[in-house]
Amino acid sequence: MQSNGTFMKFLMASTLALFLAACGGGEEIDTTPTDIEPTVAPPPPPPIDTGPVYADGSQEQLAALAGDTVLFAFDSDELTSASRATLRAQAGWLGSYSNVSITIEGHADERGTREYNLALGERRAVAVQNYLEGLGVDASRISRISYGKERPVSFCSNESCWSQNRRGATVVN
Repeated sequence: MQSNGTFMKFLMASTLALFLAACGGGEEIDTTPTDIEPTVAPPPPPPIDTGPVYADGSQEQLAALAGDTVLFAFDSDELTSASRATLRAQAGWLGSYSNVSITIEGHADERGTREYNLALGERRAVAVQNYLEGLGVDASRISRISYGKERPVSFCSNESCWSQNRRGATVVN
């Protein structure tokens, strides 16, 4: 039995020697930094959201930059100060896009006869056209049409809807 104990001691000593030989006998690893460090480009900045992009000379661009609608008081074709400001912005925009032609649409609310509202819509379209021409927009670029009460944008029978339907709309051709 003692030989069995001696064998075990020998086996443990051999295992320990093999373990130490495996750990200590390898090459040393150079841990000093090298002169060349890898460069990593920083990620690109996120894109800047500039809002919607509209095609030059488009209806969407006119509406966004200058407004494409002016409103009128009940039974009136007189331009308000707000309407004149919108039309000045439209004239400036049209000056930037000399190849663009427009149609001025005259509209009325649902009150009154069809014939009366067609005539009122025409007077409103004429008022818009005259103001734009007075600001230097060439008359050959402007056409007009009256829809009277036939094309409302709001569909209720009260002042909040009627006021939105009494309008002159500038449409890019």
